[in-house]
Amino acid sequence: MKIKELLNFRLLAGILVAASITSCGKSNSNVSTATGWKINDSKGGFQYNTKYEQRTPNGMVPVEGGTFTMGRVQDDILADWNNNPKEMYVQSFYMDETETTNIMYNEYLYWLRTVYPQNNELYQEIYKSAIPDTTVWRGPSGFNESLISSYLRHPAYANYPVVGVTWLQANDFAKWRTDRVNELALEKAGYLKKDSKILDAASDSHFSTDTYLVSPESVYGGNSDIAYKGKGNKAKEGDRNLYATQNSGLFTSQFRLPTEAEWEYAAIGLIGNREYNNYKGRKKYPWDKSSKRKKGKPIVQNTKYANYKQGRGDYGGIAGWSTDNGDITNAVKSYPPNDFGLYDMSGNVAEWVADVYDPSIDQNETDFNFYKGNVYYKNKIGADGKIVVTTNETVKFDTLSTGKLRIRNLPGQVSQEVFDPSLLDDNVQSGLGGRIKGEAPTPLRKATLYDEKSRVIKGGSWKDRAYWLDPATRRFYPEDQATDYIGFRLVMTKVGPKSDKRKTKN
Repeated sequence: MKIKELLNFRLLAGILVAASITSCGKSNSNVSTATGWKINDSKGGFQYNTKYEQRTPNGMVPVEGGTFTMGRVQDDILADWNNNPKEMYVQSFYMDETETTNIMYNEYLYWLRTVYPQNNELYQEIYKSAIPDTTVWRGPSGFNESLISSYLRHPAYANYPVVGVTWLQANDFAKWRTDRVNELALEKAGYLKKDSKILDAASDSHFSTDTYLVSPESVYGGNSDIAYKGKGNKAKEGDRNLYATQNSGLFTSQFRLPTEAEWEYAAIGLIGNREYNNYKGRKKYPWDKSSKRKKGKPIVQNTKYANYKQGRGDYGGIAGWSTDNGDITNAVKSYPPNDFGLYDMSGNVAEWVADVYDPSIDQNETDFNFYKGNVYYKNKIGADGKIVVTTNETVKFDTLSTGKLRIRNLPGQVSQEVFDPSLLDDNVQSGLGGRIKGEAPTPLRKATLYDEKSRVIKGGSWKDRAYWLDPATRRFYPEDQATDYIGFRLVMTKVGPKSDKRKTKN
């Protein structure tokens, strides 16, 4: 072989080898680009979910984040100056397509009643702290006694939004839902015994996401026959750290109440008015119409886009000609969704959001994922240096302004404490934690209509006039009180890219 041919042959071989290495680096996600070592090797070593893809959770719809003008109302007839327009940006998230319904909340109550049997006085308090206040239907000059006994539990109202739930109870429901979804995911992946969530959950022996992540050997009361050390209980002698971790990608993001900015952004649904990178005007209501009634001929009944009060004594039209087919609340999905696919973002019930109410929000506030009310917690560490898991003996309750009790952590959950009080503003700092049962109440910081425990509510309800249907309007209500016109829905932060694929004009 001639020297020139030999050199060409070696050059070609080098190119092929280099191309092969580059190709392997791009196509094989189970080989480390840092070390060249194999990831997820059956013989051991670094384990990581290299093919993770977040899927839309059950009952939710994706809301792609973006910029919008928060607080701009069409008609500020109250002139209260608590929603001046400001440009904000929210990240992508998932949101319940409907408000939380009675049947969803009844599943939560059933779990509490089953895991914490009511023949125990402590467990009775735990269960009572979660029950919605059905007496919210009772008034000084109205007769709604049938709703007190039937609205929450009767199958006729199964798909109606739950009411009588405080902001605190909504947050407790969100935490419970997170645990149950993660518990099912781990069971399907072989890290928990099948059906243990039904057959073995009891008292402080049940699944908690936080407990599993920091001390997996403590879930289900430390029963290793339920929480396997190793997928499918096939761990070999000497294996270590084979419990599921965040690297596995099995744990969902937390369910939570939406921030005010997220809720308003999702309700407006401006994506339907988009052309390229611009919005073609704004919308007064979540639907893409300026009217509250469907137009067209012939005019038929049940033409309203939302369930709201049309005037004094007019909650649903006259007999034989229902205008919105609802006198109180109505079943979810009774009206068309907005452009994100979300139902009842105006009307039916107003909704709790996460924020502490503050009337003065201006351009000096952060413009990225705006939220008022941050409180940072950390896991409590015992004298022995280990994570403290709440037990029946260490349960603590807060006494609310209504005199009712609210449990801080369920038995089986990790006990938590405020991480750094210096990070909190005065509003939030003075409103933390309620008080332990038997302690004297903390006096309010100042005499106002709102205080540090007032939470923002958004959206109009079946009891509200049309003004409140504008998503930019805002009100407040005490976090530990409930009413017959406030419900809630949950969101979940989307991890990873802003959107899964590039959007075209249409």
